[in-house]
Amino acid sequence: MTIETTEEILIDEKITLKKDLPSKYNVIFLNDDQTPMDFVTELLILLFKHTKETAEKIMLTVHEEGKAVVGTYTFEIAEQKTTEAIMIARKEGFPLSIQMEVV
Repeated sequence: MTIETTEEILIDEKITLKKDLPSKYNVIFLNDDQTPMDFVTELLILLFKHTKETAEKIMLTVHEEGKAVVGTYTFEIAEQKTTEAIMIARKEGFPLSIQMEVV
């Protein structure tokens, strides 16, 4: 036995897909009295790919204001760059402090 229906079902709702972009994180250098300014500048050029002029401006901001954002990345990249920078600083004997914060 089969039942036939002629009713149509109408859907009046639109389904939208929401794509969340990954959060971005600022990598922040903190000032200290032991890490040389030249070292900070070179680290900004080497690891964070800043030009010499930009690296010097950021380094002076860290020195004068106590901290500065050195780059904004996805979590994984920010974490990797933070880890690498700290490892390089420690290898050279400097106590450079770096933070990450969500944008």
